[in-house]
Amino acid sequence: MLARIFGAMLKRVHKSTFHETGPKHMERYVTEFTGRHKIRDHDTIKQMQGVAAPMNGKRLKYSDFVA
Repeated sequence: MLARIFGAMLKRVHKSTFHETGPKHMERYVTEFTGRHKIRDHDTIKQMQGVAAPMNGKRLKYSDFVA
């Protein structure tokens, strides 16, 4: 039952936000949506701490990002 609800929500987001998602990036969109779904009950500060903590001390170069 929960999987059906999650699937329906993902489908709605795909149609409204990520209009033309190709198979190349679909896994990333699903991963992002899953992460947002997991932290939806936290307040904003807790959400931001959870997002920023793994980035501490890391660097992403543009050339690596677009590769």
